[in-house]
Amino acid sequence: MIVTLLTDYGRDDDFVGVCHAVIASIAPEAGVIDLTHGIARHDVRQGALVLRNTLPYLPHGVHVAIVDPQVGTERRAVALRGEDGRIFVGPDNGLLSLAWQRAGGVTEAVDVTRSPHRLEPVSATFHGRDVFCPVAAHLAQGDELAEAGEPLDPDELQTIELPEPRREGDALVAHVLSIDRYGNAALNVSHEGLAGTGITLGGQVEIVSGTEHFHATVAQTFADVRRGDILFYEDSYRALSIAINRGDAAATLQLAPDSEVRITPR
Repeated sequence: MIVTLLTDYGRDDDFVGVCHAVIASIAPEAGVIDLTHGIARHDVRQGALVLRNTLPYLPHGVHVAIVDPQVGTERRAVALRGEDGRIFVGPDNGLLSLAWQRAGGVTEAVDVTRSPHRLEPVSATFHGRDVFCPVAAHLAQGDELAEAGEPLDPDELQTIELPEPRREGDALVAHVLSIDRYGNAALNVSHEGLAGTGITLGGQVEIVSGTEHFHATVAQTFADVRRGDILFYEDSYRALSIAINRGDAAATLQLAPDSEVRITPR
């Protein structure tokens, strides 16, 4: 069975390599996919969004996510099964919640904080190596989820709440959820959220960010507008987004996660 890894560990240290080594030692036939180790340090919401967005493209397997600023505290370590059969392993801080919601909900959950599969002695600061990856490896080789820890009521799992878009007159008020390395800003609005707004493909919109006003074209892709122009488009994960063709929309519009923008058809 495949194991996928998503962390905020980066690539400069040995953290990722030793997690691979632990999995290979327990389940040598399990394939490991490094989804990303570039989540911003401690950014649980970014990790949750990436795991949710990429889930439909991942093979069914054991999905490990580790963005764990409360490591070593009383926060739970959990493993759970989604309605679609996928297994998720990670800290119970909301990191897994958007993905298991996309997987149809949780059918079974266990607290693996004191799992019999964990490595001893357990480090207070590296549960990725000593708890999450050993548990994931055992599950990937076919061990039962119920044997990995203590039963846990799925209703007790922590979740992440995302901001909701709203309408104010002719304006669609949205929030930035994430910004990629190109400076493209993904919003908390799907294509369906444009219904009744008057915003249509090929049209123009005004975007208000803070006290600044910008004009953008509603487009399908970057090259639909001139170099340096702003576009309002649906990104590859079906989130409405703001970009600049060969530019940096986040820097130009002074956007950051949770920034509020007002979008109005012109």
